[in-house]
Amino acid sequence: MIASMARITFAAFALLMVSWPATVHAQDVPGIEICTVEKTMERRTSCLQSNVDFLQKTINKLTMDHQQKIDVGNRQIEALKNAVIGLQKVVSELQSAQKAAEDAKKAAPPAAKDAAPAAKDAAPTKDGTK
Repeated sequence: MIASMARITFAAFALLMVSWPATVHAQDVPGIEICTVEKTMERRTSCLQSNVDFLQKTINKLTMDHQQKIDVGNRQIEALKNAVIGLQKVVSELQSAQKAAEDAKKAAPPAAKDAAPAAKDAAPTKDGTK
């Protein structure tokens, strides 16, 4: 009984393996075909038209893919431009604040230096004279 089941399984597997390559070869895989092997003009024309259709589809797909990449790049460029503009504003604000601080420092007379000589002039010397 087990031996007959094994034979049936083996026979079914053998039939499957024999018929399987035939179905694989029967599939039409899109791509460039060699049209010079066709004997009749109609078959050659059909083959060439199939090649043209395949190439047009491929070109359209690649065009769309590259356009999407260009659009992504353009969006990144715009974002970077906006970031640069923002940073330029911050730098100009910092520079103007720094310049204002330097101008304020130059405009204000140093109080410590002026007060010290006046105090020396008013203070009596060791011998008691001014």
